[in-house]
Amino acid sequence: MATVLIPSEQRVLLHNISWETYERLLAAQQDASAPRFTYDRGRLEIMSPSAEHEQFKEVITLLVNVTAEERAVDVEGFGSTTFRRADLERGFEPDACFYIEHVKRVRGKAHLDLTVDPPPELVIEIDITHPSLNKFLIFAQLGVPEVWQYDGRLLRIFRLTGTEYVESDESAVLPPLSSAIISHFIAESRRLERPTWLRELRSWARQQE
Repeated sequence: MATVLIPSEQRVLLHNISWETYERLLAAQQDASAPRFTYDRGRLEIMSPSAEHEQFKEVITLLVNVTAEERAVDVEGFGSTTFRRADLERGFEPDACFYIEHVKRVRGKAHLDLTVDPPPELVIEIDITHPSLNKFLIFAQLGVPEVWQYDGRLLRIFRLTGTEYVESDESAVLPPLSSAIISHFIAESRRLERPTWLRELRSWARQQE
């Protein structure tokens, strides 16, 4: 077992954990927002987010919702829903995620089954510290089209191409957002009062063709 204890995030990586044990942990924590579990064929990462981590997540989530609203794009946020496939022995709980293209297929569902339902089109990951597991391998295996990763300074956009993620300057699932624009508004959220920040974000979104 490897344990990392730091001020910004807490991560524990356990080995030789059965799928059944993973399922029991999920059931025991199903109504809790933390910790968050990532499972990859016997390895289990348990992560407890910090206040800073959650603040970044809330800002990016708000940015997505406001941009989608101003662009008249129908989106549905599924937060940190657990996505897993027993046949692949992989599962994850994103910091945030959104359905966009397939939103009508999942709206109103209380439970999602990735053997039947599509994965979210957008997964957001706040990685202020390096995760113990390579989540991108899990996201690719489960077919997530786009991942936004924020490290506390810069947001990077990754698109699934074949079986691997390729970094891109712009979002394919929610244009005209780009890594530069998103990073700018995250930085501005740390400087401006929330009403001012929201006005600037809405003004920018309305000006896009």
